[in-house]
Amino acid sequence: MKITWIGHSCFKVEKENCSVILDPYGDGSVPGLLPVRERANMVLCSHIHGDHNARQCVTEEKAEIFPFTIETVETFHDDVKGAKRGTNIIHIIADDGMRIAHFGDLGCRLEPEQTERLKGLDAAMIPVGGFYTIDARQAAELVKQLNPRIVIPMHYRSDEKGFGFKAITTVEEFTALMADVVVKTDSELDLDAAGDVCGKTVVLQPQNAEYTAGH
Repeated sequence: MKITWIGHSCFKVEKENCSVILDPYGDGSVPGLLPVRERANMVLCSHIHGDHNARQCVTEEKAEIFPFTIETVETFHDDVKGAKRGTNIIHIIADDGMRIAHFGDLGCRLEPEQTERLKGLDAAMIPVGGFYTIDARQAAELVKQLNPRIVIPMHYRSDEKGFGFKAITTVEEFTALMADVVVKTDSELDLDAAGDVCGKTVVLQPQNAEYTAGH
C-alpha cells in the first residue's frame, strides 16, 4: 500500500493499480497549493467544507477488482459536539495486510469505543495544526493513545514553503512533541517498504505545493 500526500488533508492511497483519494480540496481553497487533478477508483470525504469535499476535482473510474475495505467512525469537527463546525468522519482503509486511518478534520476527543476501533493502525493521517482541528498537543496525546506504527501529520501550514492557512500552526509544533521524526524530501510513503521508519512520525512534502513546482 502506497500513501501520497497531495496537500492539506488530501491523500492518495494506492494498491495494485487501484486508488482512493481522501479529502480533495477545491481550486484556490488552500493557499500555496496547486489544484487537485487526480484519477481514482473512489473518493472519500470527511465532511462537506470546500477544502475537503471537492469531488469534482477527481475523475472516478470503476475498478475491476477493488482491494480495499472501508470503515467509518463518526466524530465531530469541534469540541462542542458539532455546534461550531458540524460532524467529521474518520475513514479506515484496509487490505489483507495493512490498516490505515485518515482522521479528517477531527476536532474532539475520541470516545473509548472509538479509541479501541482505531488501535493497531499501520498508518494514521492526523491533523495537527489546531484552530479548525485538534492542535499539536492534542494530536500527540492521540498518538500516544492509539500507538500507530507510523504517523503522518497533515492540515498544518509551512511558512518556508508558503502553504496552508495562517490560522493554523506549523508541523514543527507537533514534531517537537514526538520522539522519532523522519522528514522525507518527497510526497510518498510505501508502507510495504517502511520497516526503517516503523514507530515514527513521517513528515511528507505536499505533491501539489506551488513552491515545489517552481523549484
